[in-house]
Amino acid sequence: MLILCGFPVSNYYNKVKLALLEKELVFQEEYVTPRNKDEAMLEASPLGKIPFLRTPQGALCESQAILEYIEAAHPQPALMPSDAFAAAKVRELTTFIDWHLEIVVRQLYAHAFFGGAVLHDNELARIRKQLETHIAAFKRIAKFSPFVAGDTFTQADCSAFVSLPLVGMASKASLGEDLLLTGGVDYKPYVKMIGERASAQKVVADRKAAQIAQ
Repeated sequence: MLILCGFPVSNYYNKVKLALLEKELVFQEEYVTPRNKDEAMLEASPLGKIPFLRTPQGALCESQAILEYIEAAHPQPALMPSDAFAAAKVRELTTFIDWHLEIVVRQLYAHAFFGGAVLHDNELARIRKQLETHIAAFKRIAKFSPFVAGDTFTQADCSAFVSLPLVGMASKASLGEDLLLTGGVDYKPYVKMIGERASAQKVVADRKAAQIAQ
């Protein structure tokens, strides 16, 4: 049995959950927060990060490593193209979303979502410049035709659906404008389209329920 550990408010948890649901795999969920860094958690996730996945072979951490495991162990329905170059382009897009967009905008989350102090103007200017540069680069490789990597739902969509809205909302809250839209990435119709999938509806419903319960 696969056990997904973490909590439904985390976008990286939901990235993995979306992939599991798309593959119609049977799995359980175990509520774990990064605050609970006991020995059992650190055995599964040495940095105390979520999500992590318990498998019959042992535990795995890091969302992309988990997705790669799921794809290799359960290749159908496929979330990666069979063509080597097309698969590499999906990984490229996922890297851009996770590391060049989401991790950058994460610096704004404390203020944007949790009532934290506004960052110093110099810090805000630095983050804005970095986001603008990275969004322009992302725009060059994202397809949105209709999926982020082309005509098929892939692992890149698991990242895009859960993280692009955060980039937009956090930049608008802290920098005064949705930098994705300003940068010419009209992601909202795409998010609406993905949101019509049963897997995405389950992820969103569980996330909202968890937010209400907090």
